[in-house]
Amino acid sequence: WVISSLTDPQTGVLGDAKEITAVGHRVVHGGERFTQSVVIDDSVLTAIRDCCQLAPLHNPPNLTGIESCQRLFPNAPQVAVFDTAFFATLPRHAYLYALPLYYYERFGLRRYGFHGTSHRFVASRLRELNGGKPYGRAITCHLGNGCSMTALADGNAVENSLGFTPLEGLVMGTRSGDIDPAIIEFLCEREGKTVQEVTQFLNKECGLAGVSGIGNDVRDILRAAGEGNDNARLALDLFCYRIRKYLGAYAAAMGGLDAVAFTGGIGTHSAPIRKQICEHLSFLGISLDPAQNESAQADRLISDPAARVRVFALETNEELMIARDTRDLVSR
Repeated sequence: WVISSLTDPQTGVLGDAKEITAVGHRVVHGGERFTQSVVIDDSVLTAIRDCCQLAPLHNPPNLTGIESCQRLFPNAPQVAVFDTAFFATLPRHAYLYALPLYYYERFGLRRYGFHGTSHRFVASRLRELNGGKPYGRAITCHLGNGCSMTALADGNAVENSLGFTPLEGLVMGTRSGDIDPAIIEFLCEREGKTVQEVTQFLNKECGLAGVSGIGNDVRDILRAAGEGNDNARLALDLFCYRIRKYLGAYAAAMGGLDAVAFTGGIGTHSAPIRKQICEHLSFLGISLDPAQNESAQADRLISDPAARVRVFALETNEELMIARDTRDLVSR
């Protein structure tokens, strides 16, 4: 279907599918083996398949896409771009859980971090906007249906709010984010559910959708909150509070803060959310310029000119990042 769309005589952009000389794939989990994007061969496919136990909802469909493209474009190199690769620079004290090391050594049970392709792109944009030099201490906030935050020291990731799976961390569209793990056993006993059913519930029926009772679209929740819906207001308060708390924690972990970048569907486009998050953060040096925050212009500085911390609203572009990696690897 994609090939026929790309080569459609009326609306397509290609004369023939043979014009495609390489294919880049987003792969969610690369474990500890992949710290950067790679050209796919049999050993890479095997490693991605091995990571299915770490990402059972994501890696199998990623593999299906790769195998389909290998059949359709047998002469075109395939490149895997891993969501986890950007977080290879996390220090051990940041990625290990406080469990006996046996579980890490045997099962790879650790925090991996996700949304790495987006955070890497935004980190590169921050560097460009800072005259080609990374900020010493920066935080990137990817806020959409899935949400995560990354702490960057001199452009390298030193923290990410997502963990062993994309369920940890911030309140998200349908994911609960951080909870006491004992809640899982509690719900299993009270509701008569299996662990798998509760995990599915935490991924699909919680977060903004669960608290608001409206859905996971922030625009609908903001509209309802403005009309006096208390549950919608509570969902927004929970969402922004968790982000504000992580901002403070990451600033403390890095010993200060120089820049913050908001990205993703919510982070880039929702001025009310950015405003609520940044309220009461003047002690960190964060203060927004109201007019710039409300502006619809892409990639802009939205902090008060007098503020010590520079705050940006930036468009992410994971597809461009994948295309660049694919071009660079194939050309080499």
